[in-house]
Amino acid sequence: MQRAVQAFSVHGNTLKNAILHRIRVVNPVMRTVMFSRSLTSASMEEHGFESTTISDVLKAKGKGADGSWLWCTTDDSVYDAVKSMTQHNVGALVVVKPGEQKSIAGIITERDYLRKIIVHGRSSKSTKVGDIMTEENKLITVTPETKVLQAMQLMTENRIRHIPVINEKEMVGMVSIGDVVRAVVSEHRAELDRLNAYIQGGY
Repeated sequence: MQRAVQAFSVHGNTLKNAILHRIRVVNPVMRTVMFSRSLTSASMEEHGFESTTISDVLKAKGKGADGSWLWCTTDDSVYDAVKSMTQHNVGALVVVKPGEQKSIAGIITERDYLRKIIVHGRSSKSTKVGDIMTEENKLITVTPETKVLQAMQLMTENRIRHIPVINEKEMVGMVSIGDVVRAVVSEHRAELDRLNAYIQGGY
């Protein structure tokens, strides 16, 4: 996944730079026209993928993005947590203290299950989630205002696939590396389309 993200970033920037280069080397006769459109160009950059936030990603995910069914408690068994992951086709669950759904206590992932249960031959039915989860004070989190590219960098540098979204100490959702990559791909395409339309409009 890391190689895919890095490759995407390189190729995406290459395409963008190629289009921008075409703008710079346009026929001098057209430079007056291009100059008159400079405000439009600045506006396009402002609304490019660099401005996309985690809040945008959560909105795109729909109603389930608030994490209402993507959580378990510290007292739940690891077996039940993994069963819930399987049922909802997700790779991680936010962990909360019993009766405190919006107060995050940690996170449990497929990796935790493999490394702390399977490898050590422990029973998932007799082990509580709180015993193997990554605790809240060790979590890497983002806010709804975090830029998507910043979130991607955090996830790839720390080799994590899921990241909780926290707003004023409350859990508001969770995004995966897949969510982030899809958002960047979508915005890359949209920005390249805008740049291409801008070029074509100048001829």
